[in-house]
Amino acid sequence: MVKEYLCELIVGDGYPYGYKKLTVCLQEDYSLVINHKKVYRLCKELDILRPQRKTYPNRPRKLAKREKVTGSNQLWQMDIKYGYIIDTKQSFFQLSVIDVFDRAIIDYHLGLSATAKDASRVIETALKKRGFKPGDKLPVIRTDNGPQFIAKEFENTCNKWRLDHERIPVKSPNLNAYIESFRSILEDECYIRYLFKSFAHVYEVITDYMDYYNNRRRHGSIKNMAPNKFYKLWLSNDTKAPLEIVA
Repeated sequence: MVKEYLCELIVGDGYPYGYKKLTVCLQEDYSLVINHKKVYRLCKELDILRPQRKTYPNRPRKLAKREKVTGSNQLWQMDIKYGYIIDTKQSFFQLSVIDVFDRAIIDYHLGLSATAKDASRVIETALKKRGFKPGDKLPVIRTDNGPQFIAKEFENTCNKWRLDHERIPVKSPNLNAYIESFRSILEDECYIRYLFKSFAHVYEVITDYMDYYNNRRRHGSIKNMAPNKFYKLWLSNDTKAPLEIVA
C-alpha cells in the first residue's frame, strides 16, 4: 500500500519530490507513521529515487602573494576606475592594465559600462601590443574579485592564452598597489580637473591624458623616465642599473 502511495505522489504534480519530502507527504496526506529512512528504502526498491545532483569542481582560485619582479611582462595588474558625466548624469568606466615594472598602461577600455567582454578584449589587446602569442611565457595577471574578473568569459580568455590569473584576497588592495596608485594619479591629474559634459568630452580628455602618462610623464620609481621610454630601454638592456620591486 505504501508503495502505491509513493507512486501516486511522484506522478501527481509532475514535479517529483525527493524521499524526505515524500516522507512528509505520507505523514500528512495519508496519516502514516513512517520515517524518512524507510521511505528511502522503499523508493530505492521502486527505483524512483531522484538522481543526485552532479557537482562540478570549480577551477580553484589562485590567491595573489607578494613576489619579486625584475623585468617587464612578468606581472600585470588590472582594475576599474569610475568617473561621472555631469550633464548626462551618467557614470563612465576606465578599465586599465598596468605593467608593474615599467608602469606603462599597456591597454585600457573606456566606456559607459565595463563588462567581462571588455576585460577580455583589453587583456588580449595588451598581449598583442607586447608581441605575445599563445604558447609564449606570459605575464601573471592580477586582479581583484570584481564581477568582470570572476566571470566565465574572462576565465575562458585566460584559459585560451594559458594565462596565470591570480586574484587578491578580499580587503587587501595593497596586493594590487600599482594599479591602485595609477588610479590615484588618474584622479589627481585628470579626473578632478574637469567637469565632464558628455562621453565625447570624457573620451577626448582621457585619451589625451593617457598619451601624456605613457609617453611624457616622468616617474621617480623608473629613473624619472616616462613608462614607454623606460620599457624600450629595458628591451634594449640599457636601463643602466638593475631594478627590482616587490609586488
